[in-house]
Amino acid sequence: FSNIDRFILSFLKCLSEMSYATPSQNNTTVGLGFLERVMLSTLTTVPCCIFLFINGTMLFTLRSKSVFCETSRYILLYNLLFADTVQMALSQLLYILSSCKIRLTYPVCGLLVMLANLTNEVSPLTLVVMSLERYVAVCYPLRHATIITIRNTGVAIFVVWTFCSLNVLTRVLLLLNFPFENLESLQMKQFCSTLIMFLDTISDLYDKAYICFLFISAGMAVISSYVGVIVAARSASTDKALARKAHKTLLLHLVQLGLSLSSTIHNPMLIAVSKVVKWINLVRIQNIFYVCIILLPRCLSALIYGLRDQTIRPVLVHYLCCRLTRPS
Repeated sequence: FSNIDRFILSFLKCLSEMSYATPSQNNTTVGLGFLERVMLSTLTTVPCCIFLFINGTMLFTLRSKSVFCETSRYILLYNLLFADTVQMALSQLLYILSSCKIRLTYPVCGLLVMLANLTNEVSPLTLVVMSLERYVAVCYPLRHATIITIRNTGVAIFVVWTFCSLNVLTRVLLLLNFPFENLESLQMKQFCSTLIMFLDTISDLYDKAYICFLFISAGMAVISSYVGVIVAARSASTDKALARKAHKTLLLHLVQLGLSLSSTIHNPMLIAVSKVVKWINLVRIQNIFYVCIILLPRCLSALIYGLRDQTIRPVLVHYLCCRLTRPS
């Protein structure tokens, strides 16, 4: 499941659990429905717009100088931020459509869901490639320039997107088992989400198995690179300054992967909260979770990388201040 799909799925689960509320509670919710939708949509849309502005500025920054376009780690960072930005935009789009009670057709919903899944899976794999690049830089410094070339970086990015695209294609093929001929029309009767698009048990099992495989493999790769750098840092022949910097970078990648994994605990947390709070408070808490657990991690990469990298920082700050002239 993509992040927005987990959000919508948890919403439906909580809705079903709260369906036994008293009539007075339901009347209160209905009476404040429009006002609440406006307030909560604003709560998510404003931060999302800010995050999109920061990510968009970072993407523009990474294309503003030749050094960013000719350095492998900056190219990989651009790919990571691009996937995160597209995922964030799609998540917010689906959220707004759901808040406005707009129902899509199956083809349009399918396209949005597949794109959301694609970009959601590109991020952890890109983090793996970035971790391997830092590992090579520390453990094989003399071969780094030969191994980590612009061409090889492009091939790695192509492989990442191809692998994720094949997974999306597999999900589409699994949909062929569904009897679409029984549908009265292509207009959906429910809101767009993976829960609606992946209708059979096989699709659900495949999705869970793939997500587990993806994050376990990515976690092992990043941790292995981290351990390798620590071991190499103890060697007398290793550049200590480079090793310390790579050590911090890999630790950052591990944190980023953890943030991606944090979205998987969104549902259990929300269901647990739904048992102890009123419906109106649950909706507010749910939106806070959405911003903090799903949207915010997508923006942290741009801020953390942009502020800690001595080459990116002055250029990023320059453009964040809306100065249109190129920095020196």
